[in-house]
Amino acid sequence: MTPVPTTPAQPDDTPDAYVGLAAQAAERRARARGWHTVRALPPGSIITMEFRAGRINFEVDESVVTRCWVG
Repeated sequence: MTPVPTTPAQPDDTPDAYVGLAAQAAERRARARGWHTVRALPPGSIITMEFRAGRINFEVDESVVTRCWVG
């Protein structure tokens, strides 16, 4: 029987702390805090809604993070 893979640990972080940061600074901060995947999206992007542990999402408008959520 194949072992069940373990989900990566979710960094202990507050997504609201990224709102208002420059997109590049937010990405560097997220990677330094242990996020495996950092995704930057323009406002109104159509995205899938699957949850991925270890992923943080930024909505970026004019190079500034305007919204942030995990998964």
